[in-house]
Amino acid sequence: MIHIPQPRQAIELRMDDGAIIRVRRHGNLSGPRLVLSHGNGLAIDGYAPFWTLFCARYDVIVFDLRNHGQSPYHGAAGHNWPTFLSDAQTIWRGIRANWGEKPAAGVFHSLSGIVAIGQALESGRRWDLLMLFDPPLTPPAGHALREPFLEQQRELARRTLRRKERFSAPLELARRLEQNPAFCRWVPQAYAAMASATLRRDAAGSGYVLCCPRELEARIYATSDEVTFWTRMKRLEGPVKLVCGDPAHSELNVVSLVDRALSDEFGLAFEAVPDTSHFLQLEQPVHCARAVEEFLRQHNFTG
Repeated sequence: MIHIPQPRQAIELRMDDGAIIRVRRHGNLSGPRLVLSHGNGLAIDGYAPFWTLFCARYDVIVFDLRNHGQSPYHGAAGHNWPTFLSDAQTIWRGIRANWGEKPAAGVFHSLSGIVAIGQALESGRRWDLLMLFDPPLTPPAGHALREPFLEQQRELARRTLRRKERFSAPLELARRLEQNPAFCRWVPQAYAAMASATLRRDAAGSGYVLCCPRELEARIYATSDEVTFWTRMKRLEGPVKLVCGDPAHSELNVVSLVDRALSDEFGLAFEAVPDTSHFLQLEQPVHCARAVEEFLRQHNFTG
């Protein structure tokens, strides 16, 4: 088990359609600001083995995307790429309005990383630095990796629709995660953290259900081809670094190859963490935290 600290402050931000995003503030409130979020179907408190490493020094702000984690379920209608981008703007404005304007680094994994890229391309630079962990950016038509990437996304959608929906307790899900070969590299405390973060009590019955229903998680995988940011990446402003899983495990994670190609094409900083998969922050949290701090020092980020 890992202790997830109580936030020092928390706010509830209302999105354009009424959905609520609960944003929490941890750590050293006078320190440099880091803003973190998570991947598809997951929740940021499940990454506690990673982000709690920053709390002694940094002003750590975390949030769950709509229909994930501590953000209440708001229905299927707005669970799509355009609404995620709209939400990102509201979240960015809300953080500044409630906790002041100061430089902030965005540290985002997977789905939230794609949202951060889209936000920057659609609305201009929002985070002073971007540290993107294994962002699954869809290659354009004609790219050699496009079809392998989309096939992996389709397979993820198929698997997700077979996920168990209900659990007697978070411990049941934690044990299932621990027994899944795809998650065999996670640090031991990550299983319980992620299980607790991605389940909510079933209001209609006993036990627990997934915070993000499996149909909505699958929808995001299945609509990956709607993400068309690749050809505009040369317009992405500010320091950006991609930190990715090990390309040697590309049979499990095509994204690492995609991101290496993205780095090569657009000259983005790139680091692969040895012997990790798409869930590298849960597998090598200390290594990943050091990569973040090295990037911040490189760009004299002091907040």
